[in-house]
Amino acid sequence: MSILVENISKRFGSFQALDRVNLEIKNGSLVGLLGPSGSGKSTLLRVLAGLENPDSGRIWLEGQDATYRKLQEREIGFVFQNYALFPHLTVSENIAFGLDVKKIDFQLKRKRVQELLKLMQLEKFGDCYPNQLSGGQRQRVALARALAVEPKVLLLDEPFAALDAKIRKQLRSWLRELHHQISVTTVFVTHDHSEAMELAQEIVLLENGKIIQIGTAQELSDHPTNSFVKDFLEIDSV
Repeated sequence: MSILVENISKRFGSFQALDRVNLEIKNGSLVGLLGPSGSGKSTLLRVLAGLENPDSGRIWLEGQDATYRKLQEREIGFVFQNYALFPHLTVSENIAFGLDVKKIDFQLKRKRVQELLKLMQLEKFGDCYPNQLSGGQRQRVALARALAVEPKVLLLDEPFAALDAKIRKQLRSWLRELHHQISVTTVFVTHDHSEAMELAQEIVLLENGKIIQIGTAQELSDHPTNSFVKDFLEIDSV
């Protein structure tokens, strides 16, 4: 699904979280929203998801105005930073939650859950509970739950922030390969420039609620638009 962000602004009291943001995300792309704390990246993700309404501007999904649609009306899967798994449900039951809400046939639901357990390399953990899993495994369960309803867009808010460096690196490679397999339009938020540059096909760099630069990791490294980009990405002068 393609996404068009058109002149989006959002304030929280006197704080300008987003300031006339314009962005086009192509169908099937893997995009990283990058920036320091308070730059507007998580607010933009929540506006895309329908978890926040903009003060002005429009969100278009596949050419349709979705500005005030709720999350469940947008065909979007959202993965929260803290995973938000249900502790009283098993891994399989967590993955099946959205399918239960949609009252999917039992056999189809079971087949879909088994497919996702295999895709996420969690076949042995279907009957486990979240507190029996590692952080990386819980993150994969959260991704599986988001993908279970076959969304057209996957949104991830700081997906690896709570994990240690070694696990983060492993999951970056795994998520990149997963995206290659499923080709769902994917947008993730991060404050870690190395994570964005390693994982994203396109990086959107924000500061103070504005988009400062958009491009591939190579483009941002080779042609930073200003000193903020250069400093934030830790680009050395030659």
